[in-house]
Amino acid sequence: MSDLTAKDIKALLLEVTSLDAPEFLRFEEDSRKSVQQLLVSTRKKIEKQQALLQHFEEMKYYENQAKSKGFQAIAGIDEVGRGPLAGPVVAAAVILPESFDLIEVNDSKQLSHKKREELYTKILDQAVAVGVGVIDEATIDQVNIYEATKLAMKEAVSQMSTPCDYLLIDAMQLDLNVPQDKIIKGDAKSISIACASIVAKVTRDHLMLKYHELYPGYGFDKNAGYGTKEHLEGLDKLGITPIHRKSFAPVKDMI
Repeated sequence: MSDLTAKDIKALLLEVTSLDAPEFLRFEEDSRKSVQQLLVSTRKKIEKQQALLQHFEEMKYYENQAKSKGFQAIAGIDEVGRGPLAGPVVAAAVILPESFDLIEVNDSKQLSHKKREELYTKILDQAVAVGVGVIDEATIDQVNIYEATKLAMKEAVSQMSTPCDYLLIDAMQLDLNVPQDKIIKGDAKSISIACASIVAKVTRDHLMLKYHELYPGYGFDKNAGYGTKEHLEGLDKLGITPIHRKSFAPVKDMI
């Protein structure tokens, strides 16, 4: 048994990043329950970190493919807000640096609100360029949501401070004179599309919080404009707001 206390061992294990590390292996024969519990929690932490790192490397596949063809400024593009009854559709375009290291990045739908907000700030800090496109409900009603989504994506590309030479797009093709790759479920397969999905989601959530202050009673702070029970009850009691999509049922049935 080691002459170190469990507290001492805990401090040592905090620095361990590999299950093969001598600092980890030396305590495996320690019979103290507290030490064995520390080893179990450390093993879980390391395995989780290794899984995140492996997933991160896998999500760089499309970016690496584009780079192998000589492209440098590769932008991932994604949108959020195609399904809600109210509010805009928002798209983001993100170019990442070679040194990008946020291994926790994933499809925004797989992340908690807190983690999205945290990663959003870090992505904006690390990215080479970020562009955001916002297309309002009036345009959505005029051109339909599919076309409005493409408009939002094109606007996001135009808003980047650095021109891109290649596009990785989540399930879309854009009529832009830029080589591009349409990737089904791209937000779960491409690191730059995943970053774009986080930026688009957080940007839209922030917009819907402002709309909640302007139009209370619909739950926009919780449902982001989707047709939840609270939202539908708000429509019944309060009627249609200026940000509702009049081409979407049940809103259009109330006009």
